[in-house]
Amino acid sequence: MRVIFMGTPDFSVAALDAIHAAHDVVCVYTQPPRPAGRGKQPRPTAVHARAEALGLPVRHPASLKGTTEQAEFAALGADVAVVVAYGLILPQAVLDAPRLGCLNIHASLLPRWRGAAPIQRAIMAGDSDTGVCIMQMEAGLDTGPVLLRETTPIGDDDTAQTLHDRLSQMGAGLIVRALDRLPDLTPQPQPESGVTYAAKIDKAEARIDWTRPADEVARQIRALSPFPGAWCETPFGRLKLLHAHAVAGAGTPGTVLSGLTVACGQGAVTVTSVQREGKRAMSSSDLLRGVGDMAGMVLR
Repeated sequence: MRVIFMGTPDFSVAALDAIHAAHDVVCVYTQPPRPAGRGKQPRPTAVHARAEALGLPVRHPASLKGTTEQAEFAALGADVAVVVAYGLILPQAVLDAPRLGCLNIHASLLPRWRGAAPIQRAIMAGDSDTGVCIMQMEAGLDTGPVLLRETTPIGDDDTAQTLHDRLSQMGAGLIVRALDRLPDLTPQPQPESGVTYAAKIDKAEARIDWTRPADEVARQIRALSPFPGAWCETPFGRLKLLHAHAVAGAGTPGTVLSGLTVACGQGAVTVTSVQREGKRAMSSSDLLRGVGDMAGMVLR
């Protein structure tokens, strides 16, 4: 089929590769290059870079609301558009342009976690599983009927990064299956019950409140790893905590009990991976070799 691909971050790249291997990608849409790095030079998105490496034409309009952009989109004569973490709202004229409409790869089990941050919210909420849905797009936010879905458990060691990578690969495989079977698939409307919204992560959510129960703190740490990174203040500066799990323990919340096990409102968390300001991620044991014994130290 003639496919328009629309995506922006790393999460979208696996799907682009899979579709390119199986179908005719007539154009790739992505967000415009943004200033990045120390020199703040415009840097193309992950999808832009991959599309160019594959020799595919790339467009990066700042908006699709204009009639010129919509006419250029329609002129591609696509059978279908596939959208995955694109980041721009598609007007109705764009949704209607491909012969078979627009399909979205969404990283949750809809209708749970519609919206911008389904991976992080699923971990933070303590969901036992999540997955990927292939959805027919409509004007509402992730409200369209679902064509295919696949489930994966959320493990006690999963972070946003490990779950991101797994769901990215699952989505790539599932969208190819959907495209191959598209005429025979029956769209299933999403149930009205069970709807939740995955609001964009606010940086204010990243500071750790040690008075919360240990399982909540551990999930917060894993859900925000590696970005933006849950953090706390220490006597030697701000510290990002990148991996942790809840354990038994008691003490004044925020107090290091031993190693890098920290007391919470209920129970404690053992932190296994951290990052100091301006440094690379490291194990907690490497941190302790550098700063010494932290037992009794209060983290805020």
